[in-house]
Amino acid sequence: MNKPILLSTPHMGNYELEFVKQAFDTNWIAPVGPHVDAFEQEFCQVVGAVHGAAVSSGTAAIHLALQLVGVQSGDQVFCSTLTFIASANPITYLGAKPVFIDSDRTSWNMNPELLWEALQSRARIGKLPKAVVVVHLYGQSADIDPILAACNHYGIPLIEDAAESLGATYKGHSTGTYGRIGIYSFNGNKIITTSGGGMLVSQDEELITKARFLATQARDRAPHYQHSEIGYNYRLSNVLAGIGRGQLQVLSERVAARRRNFQIYQQGLGKLAGIKFMPEASFGKSTHWLTCLTIDPQAFGADREQVRLTLAKQQIESRPVWKPLHLQPVFAGCECIGGGVSEDLFTRGLCLPSGSNLTDEDLERVIQVIAGVYYKNRHNQTLLCC
Repeated sequence: MNKPILLSTPHMGNYELEFVKQAFDTNWIAPVGPHVDAFEQEFCQVVGAVHGAAVSSGTAAIHLALQLVGVQSGDQVFCSTLTFIASANPITYLGAKPVFIDSDRTSWNMNPELLWEALQSRARIGKLPKAVVVVHLYGQSADIDPILAACNHYGIPLIEDAAESLGATYKGHSTGTYGRIGIYSFNGNKIITTSGGGMLVSQDEELITKARFLATQARDRAPHYQHSEIGYNYRLSNVLAGIGRGQLQVLSERVAARRRNFQIYQQGLGKLAGIKFMPEASFGKSTHWLTCLTIDPQAFGADREQVRLTLAKQQIESRPVWKPLHLQPVFAGCECIGGGVSEDLFTRGLCLPSGSNLTDEDLERVIQVIAGVYYKNRHNQTLLCC
């Protein structure tokens, strides 16, 4: 029986346990503490941000970010459609309604031209969105300059969902540091993990101070427990922040390993007819958090789902590209600007095992199974022709 090869597993280093031990030795177990403060500072240094607040998840970070920029019930928020549902769920927490924007082919991220057109159209009727949430997908930056220009032109705050792109850059600077607020995730499958956790960053100190306040149940300054606003239990624990501090020290190694995975897959599969890898846009450097490709069934001889199921039979986990949010039942009736590109990427797209702890043997197994599907179908087609 072959050992399972999973999509993206946690990859611990040699530093995390020492920080966790410090938390236990000092009895700093609950939320907040010295590791939380240090993690926020060290994280900001790594990404080039000024202020940061560590919270319990990337979803919590998006929720706080939307509230901090003033999103309220009845508002509209523009959001990338090709993404995990956590990018849009917090919009609904506040009673607002998402409007989804399709992808471009260059980066698979939000199409800047569609965003401009949608904002122009909304401006003419006086119904601009309250915020824009752009996602940096699968470790690759969206084309930030025109997106930010569009938002600035109409005075709309930009929130960067960089949950999948820690370590990626756009024109030499970290994703998540261009908009009003950037958010990151440290979920177990991310490029570094705290098991669960997230971070908000901003140049605006007041926003981050307010984020910390809201994330700790909005407790007022008083010797007793007094609350003048509704808050949340969203602060990261000191123990998990210790794990994050250790993981930060190996971030560059984890990025290098995932980029290497992509290169090996590209070398092994890139010449097969019908296979195209997610392009790396010229304006940035991708981490290739997940290596993604599309399969043209006519040229390849099998469709995405046939390949996925064949991999599964060999104990290899792969997944379809995100199902666009405008196709999700929970968002039925929500408007989508465009949609054809993301729908096509979902239909043909596949995410391959991409963990930074994969061995050469693991990668070769994945390549051999996919190549096997290709050559088997080519052989069968030759027999049919003859």
